[in-house]
Amino acid sequence: MVSPNRDMGYDVADYLAVQPAYGTLDDVRELVAQAARRGLRVLLDLVPNHTSDRHPWFSDPARRDWYVWRLEPNNWIANFGGPAWTYHAGLGRWYLHSYLPEQPDLNWWHPEVRHAFDQIIDFWLDLGVAGFRIDAAHVIVKDALLRDNPPARSDDDRFTVLRGQRYLYNQCRPEVHEVLRRWRSLTERRQPPAVLLGETHVQDLSQLASFYGRGDELHLALNFAFTLSPFQASSLREIVERTLDMLQPLGATPVWHASNHDIPRFPTRWCEGDRRRIELALTLLLTLPGTCVLYQGDELGMVDARLPPGVGHDPVGRDRARTPLPWDEGPNRGFTTGRPWLPLDDATASVAEQEADPGSVLALTRRLIALRRQLGPYRPGQSSQTSWTYWRGTTRVTLDFEGPAASIATP
Repeated sequence: MVSPNRDMGYDVADYLAVQPAYGTLDDVRELVAQAARRGLRVLLDLVPNHTSDRHPWFSDPARRDWYVWRLEPNNWIANFGGPAWTYHAGLGRWYLHSYLPEQPDLNWWHPEVRHAFDQIIDFWLDLGVAGFRIDAAHVIVKDALLRDNPPARSDDDRFTVLRGQRYLYNQCRPEVHEVLRRWRSLTERRQPPAVLLGETHVQDLSQLASFYGRGDELHLALNFAFTLSPFQASSLREIVERTLDMLQPLGATPVWHASNHDIPRFPTRWCEGDRRRIELALTLLLTLPGTCVLYQGDELGMVDARLPPGVGHDPVGRDRARTPLPWDEGPNRGFTTGRPWLPLDDATASVAEQEADPGSVLALTRRLIALRRQLGPYRPGQSSQTSWTYWRGTTRVTLDFEGPAASIATP
């Protein structure tokens, strides 16, 4: 979607067009068609919480109340740090931004905002996309009274303690579920039904489960308690088994991911570049029940890039996890004949190198993907603080975090 790129496309200025650098709507149609010929379906990233301040809606007096305004700010903190309110001198009021000041939050209490996004969703589904990753799905609706958030408590999760306040009134509001149910009804009209994958950045697993509703909200909710867990057998096992216990009665599908564009890649963050730890992490991700989301480069064991000083675009320093995939050893490592948005380094073996090596991380990833289609239900086995054994049907998976080593025993 068209964006001035203050936040790498997550500041949308036109929801019904393609960023010119990426092509046109006809290119999207061709991408969807070519993917379908290969048995692939394309999801679109949808950003409903906020727009760019360059979006025509933000400067349109008739749509002023499509955004969240106050005469005086409350105590809310933006997710990127600092106050969540910026003063608009022309209007003499403050507007809310949960992220950058250039990303004003939409007012999801306004029925016309909801209707506008119904049309946006239908537009892209008509174009052939198979569903959406919904950015900041838990943040969309705010407290109608815009009450101050309470201070953090010592027994809160580490992220809340670090922030200094509980995000009670600016995210995870009960009314967000009305919006998700509305979108689910739109997707269910399609054949086959479109998929809703939510970025649900919460630590409370019962809160995570709530985003599935009664099978009438998100199809898939990203589990950040898992993603941001320490890379320890006991910590990960507890999160996985609690997640399964909560979702099974709902008939809901868990989602496991370890990297994304907002955090350091797992081969760096969890594994410190250690090949054996990377293979253990991939074995875990791809043998757990449910859906696994691999971020581009995970399949190669790709570590965060080394960038020269002063090189980068992201205002909060996430560029090292956003460099392009290395395809071969040619110029720009085969990614483009032009100029990539970020330089590629040589820290990770390319796709071409790894395809030629049956012992590569890519080869392991492909074997695990083939295996997971044959795996049965999850059943816990004997475990300790540093090791974790579980069964998937008749297949035994053993993860030794101390070794580190991973083994799979099939009948």
